[in-house]
Amino acid sequence: MCLGLALMLSGVVVGGAYLCHYYFLEVSYPPQEGWEDEEDRVFVCGVNYREEDFMIQDEEEIQVELPNQFPLRQLQERIRVLEREQVELISVPVPEFSDGDPADIVHDFQRRLTAYLDLSLNKCYVIPLNTSIVMPPKDFMELLSNVKAGTYLPQSYLLHEEMIVTERLEQVDQLGYFIYNLCHGKDTFKLQRRDRILGMQKREALNCHKIRHFENKFVVETLICEQ
Repeated sequence: MCLGLALMLSGVVVGGAYLCHYYFLEVSYPPQEGWEDEEDRVFVCGVNYREEDFMIQDEEEIQVELPNQFPLRQLQERIRVLEREQVELISVPVPEFSDGDPADIVHDFQRRLTAYLDLSLNKCYVIPLNTSIVMPPKDFMELLSNVKAGTYLPQSYLLHEEMIVTERLEQVDQLGYFIYNLCHGKDTFKLQRRDRILGMQKREALNCHKIRHFENKFVVETLICEQ
């Protein structure tokens, strides 16, 4: 596995197996003019993996063999991709092993925004879309289709990102239909990546909740912290 970016990674995974299928669903979003029938398909995907905590700081090819004492973990998602609207809708159920909170996630490529609804807290969080982590809808749909067909069985690793709550958003009607539908009537907050906040100490004690999800060939753990 070759990492093209100098990312700080934890829990590199080997021997992971993706399980993916899709079905037609009565969608909870009101149908919009111009939607295609195939966009009502919902992929249900899961990945089993073992993880070990360590850091990788340099760009290099790596091969990792994990001992069997690390238990298998499983991450499952329901994924709906709307290519015409350039939106990805993801639902993360209650995870096994207390690996994070259940959540609904919207990635809106037209608005260039991501919104997380933490279902344990019933709070919504909005941040600019990170296209280095989130695959564009067309590419993500192709990945899911290839996994389902068995033509691509990716190995995966776990990438950590940390967000800080910076301010409350009183109005969500300007954030686009999909994020409005997700966050309307809920406490909604703006997020900023921790490494971009000047003066923030790494060891500062914070109240944090995490959400594990995947919209790419790797799994992301998003840690959302309140100062």
